[in-house]
Amino acid sequence: MEATAKFKDIRIELSEPLEGCDSLSAVIGFPEWWPTGARIAVVIAHGEGDFNDPLVTSLHEELAQHRFLTLRFNFPFAEAGKKAKKLDPLVLEKAFRAALSLLTQDKTSAPSHLFLGGLGLGAQAAARLAASRIHADGLFFLGFPLHAKGAPDQPDIEALYRLTSSMLFLQGSNDPRCQLDVLRRSLSRVGAPTILRIFEGANGSLLKPGQSEGERLGNYRAASRIVTDWMEDILDEG
Repeated sequence: MEATAKFKDIRIELSEPLEGCDSLSAVIGFPEWWPTGARIAVVIAHGEGDFNDPLVTSLHEELAQHRFLTLRFNFPFAEAGKKAKKLDPLVLEKAFRAALSLLTQDKTSAPSHLFLGGLGLGAQAAARLAASRIHADGLFFLGFPLHAKGAPDQPDIEALYRLTSSMLFLQGSNDPRCQLDVLRRSLSRVGAPTILRIFEGANGSLLKPGQSEGERLGNYRAASRIVTDWMEDILDEG
Protein backbone atom coordinates (compact mmCIF):
# COMPACT_ATOMS: atom_id res chain seq x y z
CA MET A 1 0.00 0.00 0.00
CA GLU A 2 1.34 3.42 -1.00
CA ALA A 3 2.10 5.63 1.97
CA THR A 4 -0.17 8.69 2.12
CA ALA A 5 0.39 9.94 5.65
CA LYS A 6 3.18 12.38 6.51
CA PHE A 7 5.15 12.23 9.74
CA LYS A 8 6.92 15.09 11.48
CA ASP A 9 9.27 15.15 14.48
CA ILE A 10 8.24 17.96 16.81
CA ARG A 11 8.88 19.34 20.28
CA ILE A 12 6.13 19.80 22.87
CA GLU A 13 6.90 22.87 24.95
CA LEU A 14 6.10 22.55 28.66
CA SER A 15 4.61 25.35 30.74
CA GLU A 16 6.91 24.28 33.59
CA PRO A 17 9.97 22.00 33.78
CA LEU A 18 9.20 18.33 34.39
CA GLU A 19 12.00 15.98 35.44
CA GLY A 20 14.37 18.76 34.35
CA CYS A 21 12.86 18.93 30.85
CA ASP A 22 11.51 22.09 29.23
CA SER A 23 10.12 20.23 26.20
CA LEU A 24 9.33 16.70 25.08
CA SER A 25 10.05 14.75 21.91
CA ALA A 26 7.03 13.78 19.83
CA VAL A 27 6.02 12.57 16.38
CA ILE A 28 2.81 13.65 14.70
CA GLY A 29 1.28 11.77 11.79
CA PHE A 30 -0.87 13.73 9.34
CA PRO A 31 -3.31 11.62 7.31
CA GLU A 32 -3.94 12.45 3.67
CA TRP A 33 -6.12 15.55 3.19
CA TRP A 34 -5.81 16.74 6.82
CA PRO A 35 -7.43 18.96 8.13
CA THR A 36 -10.45 18.36 5.88
CA GLY A 37 -12.91 15.60 6.68
CA ALA A 38 -13.92 14.30 10.09
CA ARG A 39 -10.84 15.65 11.98
CA ILE A 40 -10.26 12.65 14.21
CA ALA A 41 -7.23 12.84 16.51
CA VAL A 42 -5.49 10.11 18.50
CA VAL A 43 -2.88 10.58 21.23
CA ILE A 44 -0.81 7.54 22.24
CA ALA A 45 1.47 7.32 25.29
CA HIS A 46 4.34 4.85 25.58
CA GLY A 47 5.05 2.53 28.47
CA GLU A 48 8.12 2.06 30.63
CA GLY A 49 10.50 2.46 27.69
CA ASP A 50 10.76 5.46 25.40
CA PHE A 51 8.25 6.67 22.86
CA ASN A 52 9.85 4.60 20.07
CA ASP A 53 8.41 1.38 21.50
CA PRO A 54 7.72 -0.81 18.41
CA LEU A 55 4.10 -1.54 19.35
CA VAL A 56 3.32 2.15 19.93
CA THR A 57 5.20 3.16 16.79
CA SER A 58 3.42 0.58 14.64
CA LEU A 59 -0.01 1.58 15.95
CA HIS A 60 0.82 5.28 15.48
CA GLU A 61 1.81 4.76 11.84
CA GLU A 62 -1.12 2.49 10.99
CA LEU A 63 -3.68 4.91 12.42
CA ALA A 64 -2.16 7.86 10.55
CA GLN A 65 -2.21 5.86 7.31
CA HIS A 66 -5.86 5.08 7.95
CA ARG A 67 -7.34 8.55 8.42
CA PHE A 68 -6.50 9.75 11.91
CA LEU A 69 -4.26 12.61 13.03
CA THR A 70 -2.02 10.68 15.40
CA LEU A 71 0.43 11.93 18.03
CA ARG A 72 2.87 9.97 20.17
CA PHE A 73 5.06 11.70 22.71
CA ASN A 74 7.80 11.15 25.24
CA PHE A 75 7.18 11.22 28.98
CA PRO A 76 9.62 13.35 30.99
CA PHE A 77 11.32 10.40 32.70
CA ALA A 78 12.21 8.90 29.31
CA GLU A 79 13.21 12.29 27.88
CA ALA A 80 15.61 12.67 30.80
CA GLY A 81 16.99 9.16 30.26
CA LYS A 82 15.62 7.82 33.54
CA LYS A 83 13.99 4.49 34.32
CA ALA A 84 10.30 4.28 35.14
CA LYS A 85 10.56 3.93 38.92
CA LYS A 86 8.47 5.70 41.54
CA LEU A 87 6.90 7.98 38.96
CA ASP A 88 4.70 10.85 40.03
CA PRO A 89 1.30 10.38 38.32
CA LEU A 90 0.88 14.17 38.29
CA VAL A 91 4.02 14.54 36.15
CA LEU A 92 2.66 12.01 33.65
CA GLU A 93 -0.67 13.84 33.58
CA LYS A 94 0.96 17.21 32.95
CA ALA A 95 2.95 15.75 30.08
CA PHE A 96 -0.19 14.20 28.61
CA ARG A 97 -2.03 17.51 28.90
CA ALA A 98 0.82 19.30 27.15
CA ALA A 99 0.54 16.82 24.28
CA LEU A 100 -3.22 17.41 24.05
CA SER A 101 -2.79 21.19 24.04
CA LEU A 102 -0.63 20.89 20.93
CA LEU A 103 -3.65 19.62 18.98
CA THR A 104 -5.69 22.75 19.67
CA GLN A 105 -3.06 25.44 19.05
CA ASP A 106 -4.37 25.99 15.53
CA LYS A 107 -8.09 26.59 15.98
CA THR A 108 -8.71 26.22 12.24
CA SER A 109 -7.67 22.55 12.34
CA ALA A 110 -8.62 21.51 15.88
CA PRO A 111 -9.95 17.93 16.00
CA SER A 112 -13.67 17.22 16.30
CA HIS A 113 -13.13 13.74 17.76
CA LEU A 114 -10.49 12.57 20.21
CA PHE A 115 -9.24 9.14 21.25
CA LEU A 116 -6.67 8.57 24.00
CA GLY A 117 -4.61 5.51 24.69
CA GLY A 118 -1.31 4.04 25.67
CA LEU A 119 0.83 1.07 26.53
CA GLY A 120 1.43 -0.03 30.12
CA LEU A 121 1.88 2.99 32.35
CA GLY A 122 0.89 5.13 29.36
CA ALA A 123 -2.48 3.36 29.38
CA GLN A 124 -2.78 4.04 33.09
CA ALA A 125 -1.91 7.70 32.54
CA ALA A 126 -4.55 7.97 29.80
CA ALA A 127 -7.19 6.54 32.15
CA ARG A 128 -6.28 8.95 34.93
CA LEU A 129 -6.33 11.89 32.55
CA ALA A 130 -9.74 10.99 31.16
CA ALA A 131 -11.05 10.53 34.70
CA SER A 132 -10.16 14.18 35.36
CA ARG A 133 -12.91 15.42 33.03
CA ILE A 134 -10.98 15.33 29.77
CA HIS A 135 -13.58 14.31 27.20
CA ALA A 136 -12.62 11.54 24.79
CA ASP A 137 -14.74 9.61 22.32
CA GLY A 138 -12.95 6.46 23.42
CA LEU A 139 -9.99 5.11 25.38
CA PHE A 140 -7.78 2.19 24.33
CA PHE A 141 -5.40 0.40 26.69
CA LEU A 142 -2.58 -1.90 25.58
CA GLY A 143 -1.31 -4.09 28.41
CA PHE A 144 -3.13 -2.17 31.15
CA PRO A 145 -1.17 -2.60 34.43
CA LEU A 146 -4.07 -3.51 36.67
CA HIS A 147 -1.89 -4.52 39.61
CA ALA A 148 1.74 -4.89 40.63
CA LYS A 149 3.53 -8.13 39.80
CA GLY A 150 2.55 -10.80 42.30
CA ALA A 151 -0.25 -8.69 43.80
CA PRO A 152 -3.45 -9.48 41.87
CA ASP A 153 -5.44 -9.01 45.07
CA GLN A 154 -4.60 -5.28 45.01
CA PRO A 155 -5.91 -4.00 41.65
CA ASP A 156 -5.57 -0.28 40.87
CA ILE A 157 -8.98 0.17 39.30
CA GLU A 158 -10.26 3.42 40.82
CA ALA A 159 -9.68 5.59 37.73
CA LEU A 160 -11.67 3.21 35.53
CA TYR A 161 -14.72 3.54 37.77
CA ARG A 162 -14.82 7.28 37.06
CA LEU A 163 -14.69 6.98 33.27
CA THR A 164 -17.70 7.51 31.01
CA SER A 165 -16.05 6.92 27.61
CA SER A 166 -16.03 3.56 25.84
CA MET A 167 -12.92 1.52 26.62
CA LEU A 168 -10.96 -1.08 24.67
CA PHE A 169 -8.50 -3.38 26.44
CA LEU A 170 -5.88 -5.37 24.52
CA GLN A 171 -4.29 -7.77 26.99
CA GLY A 172 -1.77 -10.59 26.85
CA SER A 173 -2.98 -13.68 28.71
CA ASN A 174 0.46 -14.00 30.38
CA ASP A 175 0.83 -10.40 31.48
CA PRO A 176 2.14 -10.58 35.09
CA ARG A 177 0.58 -7.20 35.85
CA CYS A 178 -2.92 -8.07 34.72
CA GLN A 179 -4.49 -11.40 35.60
CA LEU A 180 -7.43 -11.77 33.27
CA ASP A 181 -9.87 -13.09 35.87
CA VAL A 182 -9.14 -10.05 38.04
CA LEU A 183 -9.58 -7.73 35.06
CA ARG A 184 -12.88 -9.33 34.08
CA ARG A 185 -14.25 -9.02 37.62
CA SER A 186 -13.12 -5.40 37.76
CA LEU A 187 -14.65 -4.50 34.40
CA SER A 188 -17.97 -6.06 35.42
CA ARG A 189 -18.26 -3.23 37.93
CA VAL A 190 -17.29 -0.44 35.50
CA GLY A 191 -20.25 1.63 34.33
CA ALA A 192 -18.91 2.66 30.90
CA PRO A 193 -18.91 0.27 27.91
CA THR A 194 -15.83 -1.98 27.80
CA ILE A 195 -14.41 -4.46 25.29
CA LEU A 196 -11.63 -6.94 26.07
CA ARG A 197 -9.48 -8.53 23.38
CA ILE A 198 -7.00 -11.17 24.49
CA PHE A 199 -3.67 -12.11 22.88
CA GLU A 200 -3.20 -15.71 23.97
CA GLY A 201 0.19 -16.53 25.47
CA ALA A 202 1.36 -12.92 25.14
CA ASN A 203 2.94 -10.59 27.70
CA GLY A 204 2.19 -6.95 28.50
CA SER A 205 3.61 -5.90 25.11
CA LEU A 206 1.25 -8.35 23.33
CA LEU A 207 4.15 -10.61 22.32
CA LYS A 208 4.95 -14.27 22.95
CA PRO A 209 8.43 -15.49 23.94
CA GLY A 210 10.56 -16.62 21.01
CA GLN A 211 8.50 -15.01 18.28
CA SER A 212 10.19 -14.21 14.98
CA GLU A 213 10.32 -10.68 13.62
CA GLY A 214 7.52 -11.54 11.20
CA GLU A 215 5.37 -12.91 14.00
CA ARG A 216 5.93 -9.80 16.10
CA LEU A 217 4.94 -7.59 13.18
CA GLY A 218 1.84 -9.73 12.76
CA ASN A 219 0.87 -9.07 16.38
CA TYR A 220 1.38 -5.34 15.90
CA ARG A 221 -0.78 -5.33 12.78
CA ALA A 222 -3.48 -7.32 14.57
CA ALA A 223 -3.50 -4.82 17.44
CA SER A 224 -3.75 -1.92 14.99
CA ARG A 225 -6.70 -3.53 13.19
CA ILE A 226 -8.53 -4.11 16.45
CA VAL A 227 -8.04 -0.49 17.57
CA THR A 228 -8.96 0.91 14.15
CA ASP A 229 -12.15 -1.17 13.82
CA TRP A 230 -13.21 -0.27 17.37
CA MET A 231 -12.71 3.44 16.69
CA GLU A 232 -14.64 3.23 13.44
CA ASP A 233 -17.53 1.51 15.23
CA ILE A 234 -17.69 4.32 17.80
CA LEU A 235 -17.60 7.00 15.11
CA ASP A 236 -20.33 5.21 13.10
CA GLU A 237 -22.55 5.04 16.19
CA GLY A 238 -22.02 8.74 16.81
